[in-house]
Amino acid sequence: MRAVLLSMLVLSLLLCCTPLLADLAQVQAEPNLEKRSHAALELAERSLRASRQAYNEGNVEQATALIEELKQSVDLAEKSLKETGKDPIKSPKHFKHAEIKTADLLRRIEAYLQDANIADRPMLETAKERVQDVHDRLLHGIMTGKKR
Repeated sequence: MRAVLLSMLVLSLLLCCTPLLADLAQVQAEPNLEKRSHAALELAERSLRASRQAYNEGNVEQATALIEELKQSVDLAEKSLKETGKDPIKSPKHFKHAEIKTADLLRRIEAYLQDANIADRPMLETAKERVQDVHDRLLHGIMTGKKR
């Protein structure tokens, strides 16, 4: 009986996470770097919402996997903007969009962190640190025009 329940749990995790992994692959396949950055940040938002929902339903493993996807998405957004080769001072549109989205993600992660059990907070703290680092680099680029 336990084996059946365990296999059902593993299968449900795979089925739940597979569409999100496909989304990350689709985002990475976007040839336009600015659109890729926008799509990656949208995916990060969806991953955070899905993670919070999974956590509230008691599925910590799925919530952790979705937080990892959030981190990968934010990193992809930053990498895509860097690959454009554009100066954030001269062409701030996409950089500012990413800075605003990461600031919003930080607020949402902080709220999630406050609601999470203390034992589950490390997964959120690492995500918060990663998003904060990306946000700081984006803001620094916009404000000073220098790459950090």
